[in-house]
Amino acid sequence: MKKLHLIVLCLIISQLTKAQFGGESTYDFLNLTSSAKVGALGGTNVSINDSIGDLNFVFHNPALLKANMNHALALNYVPYIADINYGYVAYAQYFKNIGTFSLGIHNVNYGNFTRTNEYREILGTASAAEYAFILTYARQLSPNISMGMSIKPVYSKFDAYTSFGLATDFGFNYNRKDKHFSLGIVLRNLGSQISSYAETKEDMPSDLQIGITKRLAHAPFRFSITAQNLLDWDLTYADFEQSNSSSSSDEVNEASFGDKFMRHMVIGVEFLPAKNFHIDFGYNHRRRKELGYEEKMSTAGYSWGFGFRVYKFMFSYGSARYHLGGSSNHFSITTNLSNF
Repeated sequence: MKKLHLIVLCLIISQLTKAQFGGESTYDFLNLTSSAKVGALGGTNVSINDSIGDLNFVFHNPALLKANMNHALALNYVPYIADINYGYVAYAQYFKNIGTFSLGIHNVNYGNFTRTNEYREILGTASAAEYAFILTYARQLSPNISMGMSIKPVYSKFDAYTSFGLATDFGFNYNRKDKHFSLGIVLRNLGSQISSYAETKEDMPSDLQIGITKRLAHAPFRFSITAQNLLDWDLTYADFEQSNSSSSSDEVNEASFGDKFMRHMVIGVEFLPAKNFHIDFGYNHRRRKELGYEEKMSTAGYSWGFGFRVYKFMFSYGSARYHLGGSSNHFSITTNLSNF
């Protein structure tokens, strides 16, 4: 057991020394959320420990997999931007005195493309898709503390180019039901490519996330703050922003401390008037700064959604505004087969 702990510690340290910027790693689809509720709350959440037992939150923090999710089922579908479609399916099973397991599949379909040569001659069609098979194990260590781990074999195919990889998530959750408070910490996507598209291996989209959730004791509101991309402090794209600025490069100022800080923050607010109904709002500052149009920011970076129960099924919808040209729509259905 001590050797296993040492191996895990060495793996974590090696990954923490590698800072990741967007576009500098492979398998970035692992960071796409399929859950309508999480999408409505800004795109990520690692701390909501819901008594309802929403299996979709396990995708973001394996420690949120609890015994009350026994026989839980989650189905998600996202018609994304530019005809890209992706989704997530998961099922959970609890074993007495062992812990809770879940198995899920997260996939992205980029569609079909016309294959041509340098002479613009049509040679047929090409396809692109990526898959992650997610096996999660979690155990309650005490009434307030749980830990979990996810192993994610990854397969990626872009036309004739394929790649295999292996990623791992480590999660921690501290939950105080009496205080309506929950804390989550996750190291996501630790691992490496097993085989690359070409001769050069690329880094994994590793990330450290810390989040807290607090529900008001006498009002139907729950607030969440999630700090993401904590392996990198400066998430700004200086070259891009300067090249698209109307002023000269000498006049472009570096992003302020507050701007850099807020790019790590995702803020979510839930309105919970009843157990079987919720309305959600979110704000992702980094998304707004990177994808918003400077002259007309509109609602870029904001998201919203709702959910309601019909019979034994929970239906949820979430919408996230990326920029003036498009939004994502998330559809989720969750249930527990034990209720049938």
